[in-house]
Amino acid sequence: MLYVVTGPPAAGKSSWITARARATDIVIDLDRITQALTGPGAPAWSQDTIAVQVAHRARYAAIDEAFKHTGETDVYLIHTMPSARWLARYRRHRAEIVTVDPGRDVVLQRVRDMRSPGLLAVATRWYTQHAKRAPIGRAAGRQASRNW
Repeated sequence: MLYVVTGPPAAGKSSWITARARATDIVIDLDRITQALTGPGAPAWSQDTIAVQVAHRARYAAIDEAFKHTGETDVYLIHTMPSARWLARYRRHRAEIVTVDPGRDVVLQRVRDMRSPGLLAVATRWYTQHAKRAPIGRAAGRQASRNW
């Protein structure tokens, strides 16, 4: 099964996956990929342009390969704001699309606590876009997540 987990930054998408995925499942998370590709001491949410660019390429390759294995293992894919094109692709692969959103106030406070202006901009954009369209998948509800 393919699960595409959407939601704003700091919503608890990774925690939602951690609560469900088994050790043998595939998890494709841009933050984890970026961290794996950067040097020691890099922040967990690195926004370094080159690192993110390289991580995106690795993510696309991982997605393409993971699509081939959804009949054998569960695949969890974090995609914060999938475009209509990506959503159509995920639906062709019979994905279950899950939105994790603990609420705008909670998310914006978490992002402020992280002191990441880049993530604040993404969170604001997510809520602006989300308000303009119909829900794209089932809502996961308020997700308990790690201490921020």
